[in-house]
Amino acid sequence: MARNAWGLSATVLLVMITSSQAESQMITAHRGASYDAPENTLAAFRLAWVQQADAIEGDFRLTADGHIVCIHDADTERTCGVKCVVADARLVDLQSLDFGRWKAPSFAGLACCTLEDVLATVPAGKRIFIELKTGPEIVAPLGEILEKNTIEAASLVIISFDERTIAACKERLPGVKAHWLTSFKETQKGTNEWQPSVEQILATVGRCRADGVGLHARRQVVDEKFVRQLRRGGVNEFHVWTVDGPDDARFFAGLGAMGITTNRPLLIRESLRLP
Repeated sequence: MARNAWGLSATVLLVMITSSQAESQMITAHRGASYDAPENTLAAFRLAWVQQADAIEGDFRLTADGHIVCIHDADTERTCGVKCVVADARLVDLQSLDFGRWKAPSFAGLACCTLEDVLATVPAGKRIFIELKTGPEIVAPLGEILEKNTIEAASLVIISFDERTIAACKERLPGVKAHWLTSFKETQKGTNEWQPSVEQILATVGRCRADGVGLHARRQVVDEKFVRQLRRGGVNEFHVWTVDGPDDARFFAGLGAMGITTNRPLLIRESLRLP
């Protein structure tokens, strides 16, 4: 890919809302079609496209020998039954483990996949949300991979809970969209007061120069007033995660979320009556 292509702004997917339903909504498969296939595996990502996802989302970490691999946890114990710390492991060590059997015997033998493997599954016109689970040290190798890859910058959104990582991405890859992620915590049980506040989110976005935010889909927090305050503060682009219920999907679509991240892309697409 020509280097100057990365200076271009990514295409903004506009969300048009009617009074009854969203006419356009990006459905993002969370760790792939992870309700039906082992999360963060090529099987899950390929199934996501079969299930009509508009985008996939995967979690990525850096190995000891400098590879970027697709795994949510800091170690492999939950998904492989053997504890291997990703940051201390070589790619060959991780690829010797079985990443599929835990889900069902039919998935036995699935290997740890790299970022390059996952990018290769993305069809033309589709998108990928790349969640970085480490600090800024992953950004330089990420940039090298993306600049060698043929995928268009407009097909990419980088996401992270670490504002330092988002800031580093905007410095290294200014033409790629980056969203800062946040969950919410009730300040005191029963008060319905939640942190971070809209003001705190806006301050973080300003510091790291994020293009938007990814919000934990809590209906008691993210409502019309919340979104209105975000937009008044200059944040017009947001997506929500993880939404597996049709009622919740319709609620957040009605708020104008650019995307709905879900483990069940086909179910949510059908619930929103999308083509």
